[in-house]
Amino acid sequence: MTTKILLADKLKDGAFSSLPDVEVLNRPELTAEALPEALDGVKVLVVRSTKVTAEAIARANKLELIVRAGSGVNNIDVEAASSRGIFVTNCPGKNSVAVAELAMGLILALDRRIPDNVADLRAGRWAKGEYSKAKGLKGQRLGLVGFGNIGKEVARRAQAFDMEVSAYALDLTPAVAKACNVRQVATVEEIFRESDVVSLHIPATSQTKGLVGADLIGLMRQGALLINTSRAQVMDSAAVMAAVEAKKIRVGTDVFAGEPEGKAGAFEDPMGALPGVYGTHHIGASTDQAQDEIATCAIDIVRTYLESGEVKFSVNLARQTAVAGTVVVRHLDKVGVLAAVLGALRSAEINVEAMENIIFEGGVAACARIQVSKRPSEAVMKELEGLEHVISTDLV
Repeated sequence: MTTKILLADKLKDGAFSSLPDVEVLNRPELTAEALPEALDGVKVLVVRSTKVTAEAIARANKLELIVRAGSGVNNIDVEAASSRGIFVTNCPGKNSVAVAELAMGLILALDRRIPDNVADLRAGRWAKGEYSKAKGLKGQRLGLVGFGNIGKEVARRAQAFDMEVSAYALDLTPAVAKACNVRQVATVEEIFRESDVVSLHIPATSQTKGLVGADLIGLMRQGALLINTSRAQVMDSAAVMAAVEAKKIRVGTDVFAGEPEGKAGAFEDPMGALPGVYGTHHIGASTDQAQDEIATCAIDIVRTYLESGEVKFSVNLARQTAVAGTVVVRHLDKVGVLAAVLGALRSAEINVEAMENIIFEGGVAACARIQVSKRPSEAVMKELEGLEHVISTDLV
């Protein structure tokens, strides 16, 4: 049976063509509004920036797997996918170097005012006196908020410029900080208070939404730089713009709250027009190197799923379930044995949370380990042991 794969964003030419028995629908022009109709009969959806809404997921009658060809999944309604048993995965770490390079580029551009230099020269103005006032990066303190793959890559590059690097992250350990030669600080407030440059590398969650607001910005040094190559939602745009207009800070950002969904269109976010803000077009991961790695990762995820059912890098599997015990059933490897076991559990209104069945050498016997939502009664256990071809049962 042919598997339909929908590419709702641009990936490298020929992506997924090496997979057998697949029909690849290449539709990079799709918008969030047009996506639901395009999902008819699709088993695997691959997206980069296109929004995958609850409506699209509800309309997807055959969808089993959503692959985000990137590191985040904030453009996908993960809750809606989970409620319909659809796996959501991503490609973590594959764009780390590309984003780190852009972050360093924004830091350098702000320090030396490179875009303004270029604009004046193109307008026929020579203003060497105006642009001969950079601080320089050597000895400046860079504070990283978030220290995952991207944060680590930024630290390495900043250290090559002789910057002093501090980091704050909830999961940062002293051992990792020491190995990466960064100074670990206890609070995000300390990062903003002591840094000449603050660079954000955190996901957009309910906890981080609007994290960088008036309180944290108020702690920043006069003339400090704020870099955001993560998500627009982590900054309070009004507070950031107020600080820029007061000439307290300057900002380099790759993400905007009002950026268009597509690859082109009108841009009306007022932050992008402010002197003192250098913006880029959400291009952090947009290098050939990064896109090749992401495409390779996405292809591997799909191939593995189609061949074995294994889901790599899933982000929506429950970390904890309501397991009350494990029923261990040793049985002959015969057709229908497990169906009878599951039928007995169902009759007792006991839900299966997880299950594995291991075959012994020779293929005569097997052992099933079934995690259940409530402990079976003694009567249920006796019923299981009395089933045809069951050797023994145990409750762990």
